[in-house]
Amino acid sequence: MKIIKNDRLIKRNSRIGQWITIASLLILAGGMFFSISDPSDPQRVSYSLFALFAGFILTQIGLYMGNRWGRSPRPDEQLDAGLKGLPGEFNMYHYTTPASHLLVGPAGVWVLLPYRQKGAISFSKNRWRVSGGGFLQAYMSIFGQEGIGRPDLEAENEIRKVKKALSEQFGENEIPEVNAALVFTNEQVEINPEGAPISAMKPKQLKDYMRQKAKEKPISQTQLAAVKAALPQ
Repeated sequence: MKIIKNDRLIKRNSRIGQWITIASLLILAGGMFFSISDPSDPQRVSYSLFALFAGFILTQIGLYMGNRWGRSPRPDEQLDAGLKGLPGEFNMYHYTTPASHLLVGPAGVWVLLPYRQKGAISFSKNRWRVSGGGFLQAYMSIFGQEGIGRPDLEAENEIRKVKKALSEQFGENEIPEVNAALVFTNEQVEINPEGAPISAMKPKQLKDYMRQKAKEKPISQTQLAAVKAALPQ
C-alpha cells in the first residue's frame, strides 16, 4: 500500500496545538492570580472570570488539536496500521484530498472517518450513540473527550467533497461510487453497528474488510487509474 501524507500540515498543526495548550495554562494561571490577589475588587473578579473562561475554551481546543495532530499514535497512524499488508494497488491519502483520510484501490473509493470514543457504540433512532463508562465517561465528555456528533452527516459531507473533486476528471454520471466507513480507534470500545447506514469497525478489521470488498470488484482498472490520476501522487 502506498501512503501519501501531508507531513507539513501535521507538523504545523501539532505545533499550533502545543502553543494553544501553553497559552491556555498561562491564561488560567493569570485568572487564578486575579481571583486571589484582591477578591474584594470587582474589576479583578471580572478579569479572573474572563481569564478562566478563555483558558477553559483554549484548553479544549488544545486537547482537540493534540488528540488529532500531536499525540501518537495519531488517527492517520492508526489507520495505516490497520491497513498494513494491503497490496500496492491501494493508495492511502492523509490530508492531501478533500477528505481527511481517503483510501483508493481495488475495493473502490473509501472515505475513512476515525473516532476516538470509548464505550459501547450503537446506532438507534437514526443516530449514533455512545453509552457506558458511568460517571467517568460523562466527565470526559465535558473535559477532554469529543462527543460523537453526527458521523452520518460528516460522511455525507466528505463524500460530497470527494465527488466534486473527481467530477473534474470524470463526467457527473461517470464518477465511481464513493463509500464511507467509521473507524473507532480506542481499544476500549465495543461496536454494535446493527441497522447503521455506514460500516463501522476497529482498525484491526479494516484490512480484511477491504480485501473482501475488493473481491466484489466495485471499480474497474480504468476507473481506478483515473481516480489516482486525479489525486496527489
